[in-house]
Amino acid sequence: MDIDHRGTPFTGALLDQLLTALTDPSSQHPHLGEADFAEAQFSGDARFIGAQFFGTAGFVGTQFAADAWFAQVQFSGDTGFGGAEFYGDAWFQARFSGEAHFSGARFSGEAQFGGAEFSGEVQFSGAKFSGDVWFGGAEFSREAEFSGAEFSGEAEFGGARFSGEARFNRTQFCRDARFNHVLFSGGAQFIDAQFASHVRFADVQFSGDADFIGAQFPAAARWGPLVCTGEVNLVGAVFGAPVTLEIAASGVACLRTRWESTATVQVRHAEVNLSYAVLAAPVAVTAHPVPFTTSNDDDVDESLLTGPDRVRVTSVQGVDAAHLVLTDIDLSDCLFSGAFHLDQLRLEGRTTLAPAPTGFHRRGIGPIRWTRRRTLAEEHHWRAQSAGQPPNPTGAPPEPRRWRTGPHHPDPARTPDPDDVAALYRQLRKAFEDGKNEPGAADFYYGECEMRRHDHAGTPKAERRLLWAYWALSGYGLRASRALGWLAAAMLTTILLLMAFGLPASSPRQEATGTVPAGGGKVTFTIDKQDPKNPVEDRFTSKRFDKALSVTLNSVVFRSSGQDLTTAGTYIEMTSRIIEPALLTLAVLAIRGRIKR
Repeated sequence: MDIDHRGTPFTGALLDQLLTALTDPSSQHPHLGEADFAEAQFSGDARFIGAQFFGTAGFVGTQFAADAWFAQVQFSGDTGFGGAEFYGDAWFQARFSGEAHFSGARFSGEAQFGGAEFSGEVQFSGAKFSGDVWFGGAEFSREAEFSGAEFSGEAEFGGARFSGEARFNRTQFCRDARFNHVLFSGGAQFIDAQFASHVRFADVQFSGDADFIGAQFPAAARWGPLVCTGEVNLVGAVFGAPVTLEIAASGVACLRTRWESTATVQVRHAEVNLSYAVLAAPVAVTAHPVPFTTSNDDDVDESLLTGPDRVRVTSVQGVDAAHLVLTDIDLSDCLFSGAFHLDQLRLEGRTTLAPAPTGFHRRGIGPIRWTRRRTLAEEHHWRAQSAGQPPNPTGAPPEPRRWRTGPHHPDPARTPDPDDVAALYRQLRKAFEDGKNEPGAADFYYGECEMRRHDHAGTPKAERRLLWAYWALSGYGLRASRALGWLAAAMLTTILLLMAFGLPASSPRQEATGTVPAGGGKVTFTIDKQDPKNPVEDRFTSKRFDKALSVTLNSVVFRSSGQDLTTAGTYIEMTSRIIEPALLTLAVLAIRGRIKR
């Protein structure tokens, strides 16, 4: 039966009489068709227990001076409680088959929606809850709108299911808010939400993106474990108290996120963007090695997350890295340009950086092979841009034989130049050295020298030539094989020159000549030595090779062999005693730099 009681004042007895008259004898529940109670006034308890509304139910602007009971109620059509005022407690353990509108409603007492089922869209925009609120176990089949709502008491959403998008934009949670074991199948938005007290997001799953843009967490203590198949967006969010975040997601965006206190961000699978984050206290970003566990010590279900479980930080641009700690992080595509205090950045555990391209490559008419080392993404981007490489296909994994192209490829104005990249290598080298990681620091020293060697703007030509020579002879004192190769070549050259020009045909003999006076007396002898002479033939014999090898080996350790040499051989030995010990020293230093820890 359709009823219209707009503006009607109801006492508890009057409402009971009305519902009794509408009770179906077969089901013993009140049956209502179209029911309009707009701006009605219920001075006593409003008990609609077990009522069934088969049409639209309108309670817009209605006032409930005492408790309102809508337990076990079935709303088959749309329901409107917009602007309604509940001065007592309100119970809505009900089923809403149509749209449910509570926009602007006022709940002065406790509000109980635990176990409620919302089959249509739900609107709580601008609703105010002065007491505690329970949505635990509630099911939202379509969109749920809580934007602008205000929860002055505790808000409990534990076990709720949101099949459509859930929006809590600009919502205020003045006391504790709990979202434990909540399933967001259509994504969730908490844009500019304010959580004045403790908030819990434990064992939560997001099938879409989770947006916390500009959200305020002044007292957050525990975040996670949280699983998100999309991106957890913390852009502009503020964390004012110590917090631990446990996130398994495809991406975590922390652009301009502000941490006022210490934080530990434990991540799985995700690409993490820390651009322009503000760190007022130490913040550790750590790759969690195994799946997170729930409160019941069960492994969190990560089956919807595809790809490897390695954690990649893609940018720390604009970050003051003095408070940042990265542990077991893949930095292959991380952008460091614009960051501050990179020399104080702490890199711990297994830090992965992009390698140089593998294999042989053609440059001009001859093949070249890049030295194997760990490199920064900025160097990759500059080399790819200067070489005119085509951009890598979007979404495709990087090719190991090519330099990786940057996000602004091939624009040279937005690609860091060698001078900028050299400064990055220099600062990060100190970070590795402070962490006692000498091999890592060696790679960064190599990268710094490489960028200075190619820097035509900030490095003088004379210095670049010295760097070219240093690179060619020993790989900046870090490639022992190169120095040993040059040492072997120098020794072989010395041996050949000595055999050809440095060793005399025979060892000069000493001769004594003298004069005997005719009348007797003292005899005077003059001892002289013949000048060494080059042989005319048979220069390259085994005997001469043995002598040349002896001279060369003594030159390597800066000693004189004592061998008779020609004038040319003397100069050859002098030159050898300068060059070969220097090459040996470079090789020893290179080996030490690679193995020292």
